[in-house]
Amino acid sequence: MTERLIPCAAVLNGWRKSSYSNSEGGSCLEILDGHASGVPVRDSKDPNGPALVFPPDAWASFVEAVKLGQFLT
Repeated sequence: MTERLIPCAAVLNGWRKSSYSNSEGGSCLEILDGHASGVPVRDSKDPNGPALVFPPDAWASFVEAVKLGQFLT
């Protein structure tokens, strides 16, 4: 089974802010492209905190759903 949690995301380099995040310091998401075990995701306000690792196909499905507005209330 592939590990789905990285306890300290700061050990990885190359994080980028999601294009859906804003520059106002609110809820910001960072992702790491090219990681061997999937797509790590972390809270940009807590760079030393944990990162969740999603399977690439699950992450792609999530991003597509966001683009289609499926999570709007």
